[in-house]
Order: sequence, then C-alpha cells, then structure tokens
Amino acid sequence: MAPAMAASDPLARQALAQGASASLVGGDEQEKLRQRNEELEKELRESREREAATREELQRTAERLRVTEEAEERLCTQLGELEAEAVLDARAYHARILSLADQLAQARKFHQVASVLSPS
Repeated sequence: MAPAMAASDPLARQALAQGASASLVGGDEQEKLRQRNEELEKELRESREREAATREELQRTAERLRVTEEAEERLCTQLGELEAEAVLDARAYHARILSLADQLAQARKFHQVASVLSPS
C-alpha cells in the first residue's frame, strides 16, 4: 500500500502504528501485521475494481436509457401522426356514410313517388 493510501485508511494507519511497535514486540507479530496489510491492500484493489466495473455498468445503462428515450420520442411522434390520420379517415368515412344515407333517402322517395304514380 502506498504511504498516501495508508494515511487515509484507518485500518492501515492502525497496522502501521502496530508495525512500528511490532519491532519491539517480535517477528511473529510483525508477520501478522504484514499479512494484515497485504489483506487490506488486496481488499482495496478488489473494491476499486468493483467500483470501476459498477461505473462502467452505470455508463452502459445511461447509454441504453438515452437510446430508449430517443426511441420513445420517435414512437410518440409516429403515434401522433397515426392518430391524426385515423381522425381524417374517420371523418371521410362519416361523410361517405352521410352521403350514402342521403342517396338512399332520395331513392326511397323516388320509389314512393313512382309507386303512387303507377298503379299496378
């Protein structure tokens, strides 16, 4: 572990402080502290690797979200255009139905007049 890292990590500081006193205590205690320091360094590396992987995943997720939002906007635009087209079609069909209804009414009137004028 670099000295700067050791200064910011409370456990590493404790290990360093114990390491300083370990020279007085003995080699066995010093070996334990060295192993603990290695474990802490390994945990720190693994933590940083997880953090980097998480950051990359977050960036990928943000990109997928951006693409999804753009697709949603395109779909909403297309839906609006289709709705407008459907309204125009419905109005045209309604006008055609009214026209056919008028033609049918005129044909019935013509048929009634013709049946009254021509005795069978």
